[in-house]
Amino acid sequence: MNKFTSFLAPLMQAYVYYQKSSGRWSEASSYEPNLILFDRYCKRKYPEATYLYQEMVDGWCHQRDTETNNSCRSRISVVVSFIRYLRKRGKTDVIEPDIPRKERSTYIPHSFTEVELKNFFNACDSLPSVSHTSEQRSRKITIPVFFRLLYSSGIRTYEARMLRVEDVDLCNGIMNIRHSKGSDQHYIVLHNSMNELLKKYDEAIRKQYPLRVYFFLQRVTLSIKGNGYKQTSVNCGINITTLMLLHMNSGTITP
Repeated sequence: MNKFTSFLAPLMQAYVYYQKSSGRWSEASSYEPNLILFDRYCKRKYPEATYLYQEMVDGWCHQRDTETNNSCRSRISVVVSFIRYLRKRGKTDVIEPDIPRKERSTYIPHSFTEVELKNFFNACDSLPSVSHTSEQRSRKITIPVFFRLLYSSGIRTYEARMLRVEDVDLCNGIMNIRHSKGSDQHYIVLHNSMNELLKKYDEAIRKQYPLRVYFFLQRVTLSIKGNGYKQTSVNCGINITTLMLLHMNSGTITP
């Protein structure tokens, strides 16, 4: 199914194909989602348009009141690149807008203590045993393994979520990371204990989903928020609230 639906769809498809062929496109980046958002914006606000003009671009690319420079850069960079692509080929005379200057990040990573890690994994291992649906049953199996893989291997949440069954070589303990930050495919060698845990998970989850495509089932969104914690998203079927994380810090979490 075509991801682009506005009058720009053929040009956007050609642009994405060109970028991928040139090795300048990453499935793990926000390029495609932001280009799709621009496409939807054009279709919604200019449903009768047949060509790109300056008002469309300026309306989308202006920095919003709620945006930092870096957020705006992330949102509009792919659109600016798309316009440059069109200009070089004589497809538009629209002038690409200026991209805001990059700001130094003030985010301070949080280093978990041994107590916090112990409480976190205890919570992962203590999900309710009562499972009324297949999703609840798979969640109880998936969560402990998913987060231990992140912790032991250092891979990103996106990289873990995009792992297909064929990407995980359980015989040799090697993972094929196809989708990563940037365009480089690479491999991860698993610790023996992690590989054994993945084998047990694979055996258990196959009983519920024998024909699954992705190694980890992708279901509900997990949001992690709170002081010192960067918001992220992991589609593996559990909600962890700010209160839960604060309880983890104090060592008083109740699974």
